[in-house]
Amino acid sequence: MRTGIITHPNCRKHKMPEEHPECPERLDAIADRLLASGMDIALKQLQAPKASMEQIALVHEQALIDKVCNSIPDDGLCAFAEDVWLAPESLQAIERAVGAGILAVDKILAGDLDAAFCSVRPPGHHANRSQSSGFCVFNNLAIAVEHAKSLGIERVAILDIDVHHGNGTQDIFKTRSDVLFCSLFQYPFYPNSDIENNAHIVNSPLPVASKGEDLKALFTQQWLPKLKEFEAELIFISAGFDAHLEDEMGGLQFVEADYQWLTEQIVQLSKETQAKGIISFLEGGYALSALGRSAVTHIKALVEG
Repeated sequence: MRTGIITHPNCRKHKMPEEHPECPERLDAIADRLLASGMDIALKQLQAPKASMEQIALVHEQALIDKVCNSIPDDGLCAFAEDVWLAPESLQAIERAVGAGILAVDKILAGDLDAAFCSVRPPGHHANRSQSSGFCVFNNLAIAVEHAKSLGIERVAILDIDVHHGNGTQDIFKTRSDVLFCSLFQYPFYPNSDIENNAHIVNSPLPVASKGEDLKALFTQQWLPKLKEFEAELIFISAGFDAHLEDEMGGLQFVEADYQWLTEQIVQLSKETQAKGIISFLEGGYALSALGRSAVTHIKALVEG
């Protein structure tokens, strides 16, 4: 598939406290592994544009947007929300993290790409309409979904594969029958949100130490029938890689081959249902070597799909 990687140097400018796992080196780990693998030449390399405040307001309340903008410190770090800090140049990173998803939607709907991986930070899936939390300032993926909806896309599927529940994304779309939200996550675990299911929300909690075979059973039995029936026009992935065996942020035991298998299934599904494309966003993943290997495995499966 014609696949793009969308990022921007400004995404490194968002700082967290010293030795915090959500660090700029996460993006370097992916870029370095892409270069070492030779995969970089198979990708269309795109720079994320700066998102506008009007685009961010497609999802977020103006009070939150104003609070973020007014809380950017002149120096040092501002403890902004639960597990969220802001640095002097954080807004520059945030604008590009949101802008990457906007560009991905535009490129796919224009017929220029079949898939895109947004290698950006800060991540987004814990942010809801009115609140930032869990390293996430704004919900990059949700904003891209609403942008796609504004351009005429009627049905969207969101697959959240982070070790933590995508509570912010669920909260944003929980009343929307035009969005199918599927989330796997370790349970019980942060953010300890309510596990609610309905016709368009499929939560799939996994006990600690769950492995690849558990992932395969979950996808095949719980997600795939819903996804086939729904026939999404665009498929979005909250691609957290912190469910990896080597990542100490969680207790699941996925490995690169599991991410490859899952991505291949999503690509096959997109072809069967004639989706217009797949847009994947970096969420978690904090063991740098495992993150680089897993992300590149995921991207390669998109390219080769």
